Amino acid sequence: ARLVESGGGSVQPGGSLRLSCAASGFSFSSRYMSWVRHAPGKGLEWVGSVSSDGKYPYVADSVKGRFTISRDNDKRMVYLQMNSLQAEDTALYYCATGGEDDYDIGGQGTQVTVSS
Repeated sequence: ARLVESGGGSVQPGGSLRLSCAASGFSFSSRYMSWVRHAPGKGLEWVGSVSSDGKYPYVADSVKGRFTISRDNDKRMVYLQMNSLQAEDTALYYCATGGEDDYDIGGQGTQVTVSS
């Protein structure tokens, strides 16, 4: 599986970003997909997943109400819409195949920095 993340950047608290993940090399429409993040000095944190058909997105409690995960199977893309960003959201964000308990990171990640 090859996953290429994009869309990261630097934003002020309260701002928004939309991350994208382009997938290739596997049967995309049959796999759950996830976003995972790695903040400085912390371990990997699962952020959210979406079912293979896109009907069942779900996110971690820490981002619920602020982040939304979605996918477009025709385009082989996964998205993470992030609103009301906070300093604690600063991390390297990875796209991954699989769900909350079995994700497998496949890309280099995209950096998100939230700072005033």
